[in-house]
Amino acid sequence: MLDANWPDSWRGAFRIEMRAEAIGLAWRGWPVLPGAEPAALTPEGDDLTWRRPVPAQDNWRELTETHPHEVATWFGDDTHSLLVATGTVLDAIEVDDQLGKRAARLLRATGHPAPIVAMPNGRWLFLTTVAASIPQELAAQASIQWHGANDYIPLPPSPFQHGVVHWRVKPEVWGWQLPAAADVHDVLVRALAGDKAATPVATLTTAA
Repeated sequence: MLDANWPDSWRGAFRIEMRAEAIGLAWRGWPVLPGAEPAALTPEGDDLTWRRPVPAQDNWRELTETHPHEVATWFGDDTHSLLVATGTVLDAIEVDDQLGKRAARLLRATGHPAPIVAMPNGRWLFLTTVAASIPQELAAQASIQWHGANDYIPLPPSPFQHGVVHWRVKPEVWGWQLPAAADVHDVLVRALAGDKAATPVATLTTAA
């Protein structure tokens, strides 16, 4: 959440940055959603878990094709996070940071890194084109989550309790062309198997 101790000028600048990012993504066709403030810490077993940002509107599925001009009106004083719906324009594979680092190294070896988002809770999101499924090797891992149809993810600069969501690899690196899901899945499978070799995999394909 926005820190209550921040000066008003900082809070205002943060909201302006979030609004600008939302508008830019919406103009590129990404299904942007306004997020509500994350829920407070709640006990979960012996741990305290910080719930993630959720859509500000219950009918968020109906908002995914909203014109960018209207998107701009969503991001005002009461907006606390920037979300994007998955399953129509893009998907995301969520992994822990250790697997994320191995996969990122393999992707860099191709010379064509995928857009990657890092969250303050130590989780990474690899953005891809929409997929019908993910490999069994990934699906079988409790620590790996596929964000596809009827789901959403936070994007920078959404705040969490102890930090802000940020880009590890920005979409500009790919010229805003998302990497093919199958190619990124393959790299994640290799990384999961502990393949840290720098040998390039086949050149990744892209789709608009």
